[in-house]
Amino acid sequence: MNQQKTYTRGLIFASFGAISWGLSGTMSQYLFMHYNLNPAWLTMIRMLAAGIVLLLITLLRQKKQAFSIFKNKKDTIQLILFSIFGLLFCQYSYLSAIEQSNSGTATVLQTLSVVIVPVFVCVTTGKKPELKEIVSIILALVGVFLIATHGNPSQMVLSKGGLFWGIGAAIGTVFYSTLSERIVAVWGSQTVTGYGMLFGGIVFSLLARPWHVYVPIDSKAVIVLLLIILIGTIGAFLCFLKGVSSIGPDKALLIGALEPVSATVISFLWLHTDFTIADIVGFLCILATVVILTCSGNKAGEAASASTTSPS
Repeated sequence: MNQQKTYTRGLIFASFGAISWGLSGTMSQYLFMHYNLNPAWLTMIRMLAAGIVLLLITLLRQKKQAFSIFKNKKDTIQLILFSIFGLLFCQYSYLSAIEQSNSGTATVLQTLSVVIVPVFVCVTTGKKPELKEIVSIILALVGVFLIATHGNPSQMVLSKGGLFWGIGAAIGTVFYSTLSERIVAVWGSQTVTGYGMLFGGIVFSLLARPWHVYVPIDSKAVIVLLLIILIGTIGAFLCFLKGVSSIGPDKALLIGALEPVSATVISFLWLHTDFTIADIVGFLCILATVVILTCSGNKAGEAASASTTSPS
């Protein structure tokens, strides 16, 4: 009975985390629509604020152990690579995709990372793709085709920027997964993600200098921004992690599919974003790949489950 309660509680926490990530994307879309914010500025603020809060929580829990990762040169280098090419690249690509399209479309395109992983494994190892992998790849291609053209190859409905940054977010998610896997196993997701957010935010601030851009925000925008940071980033991350500890990474990946679903539904209900039948079918094709690869029981499914925390 206690195990059942723990499992149920894990499902609730993981679901809340995934839905909160979807809400975060829609709130970002709201800021882009009504305040003409720059994705670079929002990326910087989100990463710096989330990194500081996560590290404060880590320091309260682990104290001096929170700095132990820097005693290992190899892990420190890995952390820096993860910060820049994993978290930063994925965060900026994802927010740019939202600006160029909408939160639902951007989040679904980011889900293509689940297909990119087995393709990468097959190419680098020379392993022949299994039937379920082939079906997933075909479904993903059909899904992208429908979202981008609505079934008419002579026209491009989705902007080139939206498609480019959406696929970039998917590739960034793969980098996020592969670069974090080893150090997360040693130091924990909260510590690694906290430092990753902070370092990525600092590096991006120095390179892009987004503070030079005038940001016309009011008190309402500040509230939405705080919700993105506290609920859509920190709260989502901590709740999803708690859920993963109870239900396991495979089931958590399936629950993670609630992120693009919630982003699409909330975007439609709140921001009145238009989605056609072709869009919905395309979304379902891509989301089906998550179910197929997660339930396949093969190495591709295991690889797809390697990262159970969304970087978006």
